[in-house]
Amino acid sequence: MDILALAWAGIIAFGIIMYIILDGFDLGIGMLFPFFRSEHEKDLMISTILPVWDGNETWLVFGGAALYGAFPLVFSTILPILYLPIFLMVIALLFRGVAFEFRLKAIKSKFFWNSCFFMGSLFATLAQGLVLGAFVKGFDLSCCHDGVSNYQWFNAFAVSCSVALVFGYILLGSNRLIIKTVGDLQKKCFAISNKLQYLMLIFLIIVSLWSPYLDPAIKQRWFNPHNMPYLAILPFLSLVFLTMHWYGIKNKKEYLPFWSSIGVFVTCYIGFMISAYPYMVPRHITYIEAAADRSSLLFMLVGACIMLPPLLYYTYYSYKIFKGKVTEKLGY
Repeated sequence: MDILALAWAGIIAFGIIMYIILDGFDLGIGMLFPFFRSEHEKDLMISTILPVWDGNETWLVFGGAALYGAFPLVFSTILPILYLPIFLMVIALLFRGVAFEFRLKAIKSKFFWNSCFFMGSLFATLAQGLVLGAFVKGFDLSCCHDGVSNYQWFNAFAVSCSVALVFGYILLGSNRLIIKTVGDLQKKCFAISNKLQYLMLIFLIIVSLWSPYLDPAIKQRWFNPHNMPYLAILPFLSLVFLTMHWYGIKNKKEYLPFWSSIGVFVTCYIGFMISAYPYMVPRHITYIEAAADRSSLLFMLVGACIMLPPLLYYTYYSYKIFKGKVTEKLGY
């Protein structure tokens, strides 16, 4: 039971980080729209993600479905508390998807659909940041019936996480455009990434220093003398990746900024998981307590072993087949 529950916690964690990385950069590209006035440049930006954007969101569906099946107690406990930001995220992604399709054919209304695409990307990211901040801060389950719990996701730390995630996704998007574009558009993205990397560093420091003081248990884990030599690897790796990013931007390397920014996201994500472990509802419900019965976990695991390899291969193949520079507008 413990092994199955841990395996499913790992599978869900993997699905979430896949979504953060893959959908993160195309949400970032959507939030970059106000930085560009040329419709031709916006068409090229859209064309870089046109073949893959809907596949990226598959990982969000996978993570949500896996959480519902493997840890139903977590799903039923967290969803009522986070209903509003999750609902906002879904609506934003819906409008973003509609705008994505409609702007391809729009002429007079293109400005409207551009605005919907930007706003959908922005609000989806802000909602994800609020959920992340609420999860790291922890939940108060004692007030779940008096309405207070409905606003646990709105606090200073969660807002800081939202702003940090906005800058992080825009940085991912800008770095992705560096790989996929040429000429003036690529030069502008190098300039944007150069500025954003410092904002990313500032918010990374703020969130990293703030999170241990949200809960005594988190502080004890990170500042325990026995743990510090091992946990210090994560901030060290983050600094290494940020240095690599700075070097890549300064020397106009195309691939290094994107992969080093992914490295920063992964190290931060691992840090958040270490802070929360073994809880799936922080400070209340562990992954063992929340797990479905053994037969359900085993049945789902067989399905995951069958379906995950094709999903991973599809993701790999779609990026392989559509690799290379985008120099002209794509369409259906």
